[in-house]
Amino acid sequence: MGKLCIPIVETTMGKALIAIKKANRLADLIELRVDYLRNLELPLLLQNRKKPFIVTNRKKEEGGQYRGEERERLGVLQEAIDLGADYIDVELATQRSWLQDLVRNKGGTQVILSFHDFRRTPSLKELQRISWRMIQLGADVVKVVPFARSWEDNLNILSLIPFAKKRKQKIVAFCMGEKGKLSRIFSPFLGAAWTYASLSQSRTSAPGQLTARELTDIWGKLR
Repeated sequence: MGKLCIPIVETTMGKALIAIKKANRLADLIELRVDYLRNLELPLLLQNRKKPFIVTNRKKEEGGQYRGEERERLGVLQEAIDLGADYIDVELATQRSWLQDLVRNKGGTQVILSFHDFRRTPSLKELQRISWRMIQLGADVVKVVPFARSWEDNLNILSLIPFAKKRKQKIVAFCMGEKGKLSRIFSPFLGAAWTYASLSQSRTSAPGQLTARELTDIWGKLR
């Protein structure tokens, strides 16, 4: 069976805490999308956690909700490290010096370096080059998520998983969009560290995201 990460995309602390309780029953990991939260209290969210947590503070240009200063955005990720978060997710497009600071000061937290392309899926060679850049920067987990414009795009992104495995590199790789759903389903079976699914259809964090129930039902039929 694949590993499942459920993103929490609520706008208030109260709703986020309720969603975390629900996610605990279904998820192997939980992603805190703190860019959605209006009044963030990170220590409260991270205390007494039952599953590994990923803290993500995604800016608007990368498909998130954060619109403030970059230094403050990355400061939240450093706070997550200081609080002992299991993972942080930071974009490859982040200013290199700040990215290197986070990797250097990560302590016991694992750093996910992520790349998103909301228009297309690059060629396999290009995807490999992007992944190699992230490996060289010290990523604990490489995350590559382009947009599928054709069914063949699923093959490109899934072919990236053996590339990473040969280098003993943890990877999360799948396509967004309706035509990318196949890669979301099958990537863990090829060796991806996990895939993402939402608590409900109204709480998706990216196009083409299945619900946790839908995904686990499909996995159950494939066993």
